[in-house]
Amino acid sequence: MTTTAPETDVFTAEWEAWHAQKEATLTDPHGFLAVIALGWLTEEPAEVPGVPGRWSAGARGVVVTLADGEELSVDGAPVVGEHAFGELGLRESVLAHAGDAAVEVAERGGRYVVRLRDPQSPLLRGHEGTPAFPADPRWRSVGRYVPFDAVRPTTVGGAFEGVEHVYDAPGRVEFTLDGQDLALTAFPGHGEGRLMLLFSDATSGQSTYAFRSLQVQPDADGAVVVDLNRAVNLPCAYTDLATCPLPPAENRLSVAVEAGEQTPTRRGAGVPTENGAVLAV
Repeated sequence: MTTTAPETDVFTAEWEAWHAQKEATLTDPHGFLAVIALGWLTEEPAEVPGVPGRWSAGARGVVVTLADGEELSVDGAPVVGEHAFGELGLRESVLAHAGDAAVEVAERGGRYVVRLRDPQSPLLRGHEGTPAFPADPRWRSVGRYVPFDAVRPTTVGGAFEGVEHVYDAPGRVEFTLDGQDLALTAFPGHGEGRLMLLFSDATSGQSTYAFRSLQVQPDADGAVVVDLNRAVNLPCAYTDLATCPLPPAENRLSVAVEAGEQTPTRRGAGVPTENGAVLAV
């Protein structure tokens, strides 16, 4: 592996600060551990357990009709009667509020979904922290981003049965690990210029979840830091009420990446209701 050589104590302290911030985001009162109900929308108005109103998705995008006495807060303003959220962009999410709970409206895999995020979620309240391998500079290397001649639409499955995701893959990231030359197809990441690497490895399903994600950011010359200490679980590692994309087939590494986050100690299950929604148990 080609590595940089940051001073170990500083490297560890920076990783610990990063991981603490990641956990803070995960355990936000309206973070993903707070999700307790999920409903897929159709043209037929239907209730989502615990969420005010009847919800549908059609020509006007997502629409909710609230009964007398029901209310939502949207952008800080009270909403009664009928409210149209409109069409959402690819993988876009918006939040409304119902009392202390947040109501997430999102586009996933070409469909619309509503999720209820409750600060009193047992999964959130019982979270004891995500285990992780000790930070080690040997898992930090400098690789290279190689853009494709044109973006490649790439269809991958989803953690939620029946959901598929399509990403425009702009290129791949090449790097060396334990003397092996490796490459991972990259998807657009979170933030300008950032890329997301979804991958599995020889630890997947053993000490780590079935797959993990790594955010990287190439510089202007294509050099990119691949710090596998910062490989993280996606929401589906914690709960059935997630729709995470799976790695493309070429991103299944044969090596054991003993770095980054490990399998969570607790995972929330979901059960379907008669109307097709899913509730956390």
